[in-house]
Amino acid sequence: MRVPHHRELDVLVLGGAGVDTIVEVPQLPLPYADSYLVPAITTRAGQTGDFLALGLQALGLRTHHVDVLGDDPEGALVRALHEKAGIGFTELPSSTGTKRAVNLVGPDGRRLSLYDVSRGGEHDRFPVPLLAELAAGCRHVHVCITHPGAHALAQLAGLDVTVSTDLHNWDGENPYHEQFAAAADVVFVSATALADPEAALRRVLALGRARVAVATDGDRGGYLLTSDDETVRRFASVPPPRPVVDSNGAGDAFAAGFLYGLLSGLPPQRCAAYGAITGAHACTVTATEVDPLDLAGLLARGQTF
Repeated sequence: MRVPHHRELDVLVLGGAGVDTIVEVPQLPLPYADSYLVPAITTRAGQTGDFLALGLQALGLRTHHVDVLGDDPEGALVRALHEKAGIGFTELPSSTGTKRAVNLVGPDGRRLSLYDVSRGGEHDRFPVPLLAELAAGCRHVHVCITHPGAHALAQLAGLDVTVSTDLHNWDGENPYHEQFAAAADVVFVSATALADPEAALRRVLALGRARVAVATDGDRGGYLLTSDDETVRRFASVPPPRPVVDSNGAGDAFAAGFLYGLLSGLPPQRCAAYGAITGAHACTVTATEVDPLDLAGLLARGQTF
């Protein structure tokens, strides 16, 4: 376990480190066939926590990431990714190996992710003293919905720090996701599996802690609800600056842009605009690469929206 030198942090990211194998397929859903000829299959580091940490760091926020890693080639890829980006990373040993997934990416940028459930699990924990030390020196904690994060929720509730989480494709009912929503001040969710996004956001705020809830809805923009306004507000999407090639990581990029705005003291609607800009940029980056929008790019594009 590597513990960073103590320094003031803007955001501590908990969980969500891993490796994806990218397979470009001719269409999604993929019809059954005995075999397909596909372009080069690439394995690269980057799952939800990695993408968020990279996005925050690119926007000038001092970021640190903590998660479990295996002593395996996948773990080496994650370490190298953080070292290249200059992001502090505290790794904890995982007996089951580094989290991994296979992403099938269609020509229109849509993707289907297959997660290896044998990697990581309920036995993983963030040590209480380590979490307390890191959280004491930061402004904000983002908790990914992996098992180490779930076990950290109770401890975070007793610390003087704001918390965010991303419920990803929550259906509005699953209690595993709901426990994260109940423990966070800022909650992100994709509208993909929500029958009624507005009702889902109201349910999040009714849990008691959240003051901001956001449901992203792809090129249709999204929904925003705050604790000081009973009206669910719509926000617009932002045209991508280049052709869309992959949607993987767009939600993490949105969260990075939104949190940058929030930690800069901007109103939620402006934060949503920043999130839409960073999310749109992410859709123009091929799945085999990692290239988050930097602060200069965000502020330049933000002047037009």
